[in-house]
Amino acid sequence: MPVLYKAAERGAASPAGPGRKVLLDATALNSDFCEISRVTLDPGQSHLDRTGPDDIVWFQVLRGSGNVAGRAIDASSVVLAGPDCPLTIAADSALELLWTRVPRALRFDASLDDHAGALRVIDWSREPVLQSEHDARTRIYVATPVLVGTEAIKAEIISYPPGTSAPEHHHEGAEHFQYVLSGSGTAVLDGTPQRMEAGDILYNYPNERHWFFTDPDASENFVFVEVFVPGRYRTVWVEEAKTCAWLPTGRDAKGEKPAREIAYHRSGEDEGL
Repeated sequence: MPVLYKAAERGAASPAGPGRKVLLDATALNSDFCEISRVTLDPGQSHLDRTGPDDIVWFQVLRGSGNVAGRAIDASSVVLAGPDCPLTIAADSALELLWTRVPRALRFDASLDDHAGALRVIDWSREPVLQSEHDARTRIYVATPVLVGTEAIKAEIISYPPGTSAPEHHHEGAEHFQYVLSGSGTAVLDGTPQRMEAGDILYNYPNERHWFFTDPDASENFVFVEVFVPGRYRTVWVEEAKTCAWLPTGRDAKGEKPAREIAYHRSGEDEGL
């Protein structure tokens, strides 16, 4: 059954404070597909790490600014570190990272051997905003083979405006989680509603039916990042007529022309993303 990590019940997230706090690991999940942590650094502090010989790390900057291996990062950044990659992260301002480690990632993508030591820094704010064909949701891809060079992980930022819902579905061949970035909404897990707020994590195993909705009178969008391990999987919709499909908007998160174009496609049609 799904695992729901409630941030309020585990203590409020500190905006800064040095160190890495594991939120969900193999013990909590009874699975070794990934480990989810939060890294927090005060201004001027550094975090030293290194991926294992067949591990990868993907992280998203939640707030603050700094650099990784001398490359600037801020709240528009996501980073992929390939196997055996040194990670030196320095904070200019109070820095908070959502840290996802995929152990033994070679089992999900044998080509990772070719990316040992690789480090990719992506500005997701320049990526195309996609509009759902059937409802008011939007999506921005933040980890795809094109962006991060591996099929071991896939991630996207999903936004639900007030009064929005999506069809019930489940996934085959991957485990995945949603980390709530802002706002609040409701996850319906095999028919049972669960309220979710900023900082909460919902971890789903294969074949678990779920869907989300937001209150019509909500004061802000319900926004979460959704991370799949591995990045190749099949989505099965309860109502095939409402299979998710995504339309290009011709703009990025800043309302400008995006750095690249992504054509109309249905969920699971991932070639070229």
